Amino acid sequence: MFLPKLMLLEKRNSNTEQMSHKKNFKYYFVLLSVFFISSCAMMIEEEKTNKNNILRDVKLIDPSYSKIETLLYVDIDSQKMVHIIKGTEIKTYNISSSVYGTGSEENSFKTPLGKHEIYKKIGHNLPLNAILKGRVWSGAIATIIDEEIDTEFDLVTSRILWLDGLELGKNKGKGVDSKGRYIYIHGTAEEGLIGKPASDGCIRMYNKDVIELFDLVDEKAQVWIY
Repeated sequence: MFLPKLMLLEKRNSNTEQMSHKKNFKYYFVLLSVFFISSCAMMIEEEKTNKNNILRDVKLIDPSYSKIETLLYVDIDSQKMVHIIKGTEIKTYNISSSVYGTGSEENSFKTPLGKHEIYKKIGHNLPLNAILKGRVWSGAIATIIDEEIDTEFDLVTSRILWLDGLELGKNKGKGVDSKGRYIYIHGTAEEGLIGKPASDGCIRMYNKDVIELFDLVDEKAQVWIY
């Protein structure tokens, strides 16, 4: 009689432990779910805040920005470029500006600030990662570097949006001319450096992004860099 009672007691203890494990599992599952949902909500809220801040900055530069059909706004601090159509943000891209900082001086290798427009689009229908030299496809395809490696080459790849300054003495004219300095928005082989200053003056983008953007904007579209 004692043995069956002992076995029954062990079975009850086992069932109790299983129930306890299930309760713990449910507790941790609910806890993780709440944490995940909270994290997602915070990320969404942060993204909305960043968008609002960028559009606020654009408005401070020129309140009439919302009347512009197509505007590319390059934010140097965040290393992002926002595609805006008539005041509405369409998409934000990660970019890289100059590792030497900002400035318009000729031979400075710096990224010029101020209002620009797209002077010329170059690279229609070229293959992904095509290397352009002197704005002409060399026939070669770049090997993309995903690591944060800064090579001694500043390859121009996939597409070119050649910029022309709109502000005389600031980014247009003798000694400060963005078009004359060959300032582009273009693809790069050093994709691992996108998101931080790394170029020799131009605005670098991921190759797939610059191809996408190339097809969405026209020549004369405005590009503001601040």
